[in-house]
Amino acid sequence: MVEENHYDCLIIGAGISGLDAAYYLQEHCKWASYAILERRANLGGTWDFFKYPGIRSDSDMYTFGFSWKLWKSAKPIAPAEDILEYLKEAAEEQGIMKNINFNTDISNADWESSDNRWHLTTASGKKYSCNVLFGCSGYYSYETPFEPTFPGQENFPGTIVHPQKWTAEHDKLVVGAKVALIGSGATAVTILPNISDSASHVTLIQRTPTYIAGK
Repeated sequence: MVEENHYDCLIIGAGISGLDAAYYLQEHCKWASYAILERRANLGGTWDFFKYPGIRSDSDMYTFGFSWKLWKSAKPIAPAEDILEYLKEAAEEQGIMKNINFNTDISNADWESSDNRWHLTTASGKKYSCNVLFGCSGYYSYETPFEPTFPGQENFPGTIVHPQKWTAEHDKLVVGAKVALIGSGATAVTILPNISDSASHVTLIQRTPTYIAGK
């Protein structure tokens, strides 16, 4: 029988919300044992996962960052690498890093009223239990982002890529290419100026105009 690792609290996800939850557990519930279960090999969530050109925050880091670790950079709208470094530094300074179990993919979580505990099983068969469970895993799927279909797209001979699935190979594909961006939200506003110099032409296709004023 597989031994079950029990904690007072378990946190699923080592992104911004998971690290924040860990900090406040340590600060206000010093008696509680806890662990963060992160399925990837690194912390940071969004800021480690997304690789599309120019990925950066779409709100200022002075308010987006932790209240317990000031954002000291002169860049209020920060690139992903700076945010990731900030998160790693925060986790190390607060002793959170030692409580993160990386490469731990939770496949099942069940509440049992018989012992008033959550019982979790990983994809590899490892078992955990806890009294309180924090779900800090974000609000979208890494594997299946929303990808609308467009009539006739099967006839398009070029490459269609969702930004969530962007890789270094796509960085090469846009060089000298004619590129169309569908949508005008924060992601499109980020990608467009970061590929405009390498692509031969970029067209932004939008349903609803987005107005952006310069500083």
